[in-house]
Amino acid sequence: MTSSMHPEPARVVARHEEAADVVTLTLATSPARALRPGQFNMLYAFGVGEVPLSTSGDPARGDLAVHTIRAVGAVTRALCRARPDDVLGVRGPYGTPWPLEALTGADLLVVAGGLGLAPLRSAVYQALAGRSSYGRIRVLVGARSPADILFRAELEGWQRRHDVDVLVTVDHAEASWQGHVGVVTALLSRLDLGPATAALVCGPEVMMRFTVRELGRRGIADDRMFLAMERNMKCALGFCGHCQLGPSFVCRDGPVIRCDRLGSWLWLKEG
Repeated sequence: MTSSMHPEPARVVARHEEAADVVTLTLATSPARALRPGQFNMLYAFGVGEVPLSTSGDPARGDLAVHTIRAVGAVTRALCRARPDDVLGVRGPYGTPWPLEALTGADLLVVAGGLGLAPLRSAVYQALAGRSSYGRIRVLVGARSPADILFRAELEGWQRRHDVDVLVTVDHAEASWQGHVGVVTALLSRLDLGPATAALVCGPEVMMRFTVRELGRRGIADDRMFLAMERNMKCALGFCGHCQLGPSFVCRDGPVIRCDRLGSWLWLKEG
């Protein structure tokens, strides 16, 4: 792993607008900085600041760092304005990945809410690349509206495959929308889930809490659920203490954390 407190320059090689306020940036980086699905970089807009961003790219492309960013503050707005050939600062990789290697033989259930699809996109890439290592693969995606659905072309490509099930829902839509309307957790009622299921979950924390509760009702054990917490991360090294969650530091011990290790801390609302 190559990481330090000093960002290294990385050139933007591609920029794609996913939605009105969401941009995916692809940066050329050293293979030594390759991110595993679930890990994150600290991405720095020079003169503005830095933010933690999980990888949303294909882990097979270790020479590229791909991050999907919503413009919600000064730093993320500056990052979203970046164009090809601009230079940003990168430090990382940091954090724990999705435990896909340990889940060989499992049925995979991916549950994504909103921008939570970005950290899970890499996990889906890896699972599909090693498709024979898993049982059923099901991807549930929730968005605020049809206009907010990320990675549309890839979702449609996955839907055309015969070895993965993809269900997409939105909170609200015009009459022309032909898909599901409702929260993403409502899609769980459409699935038959067995004890071999392992769930990878990322999205707003309230959505993850409801997902954990519903999966528990469906017989999925806490040690078969993995959540990306991503709350309050600042330094990425566990020094500043901003992301402390009970005995854990999200940046150092997460962001992917097994649900039974979170325990009651999952139900503590983000401050």
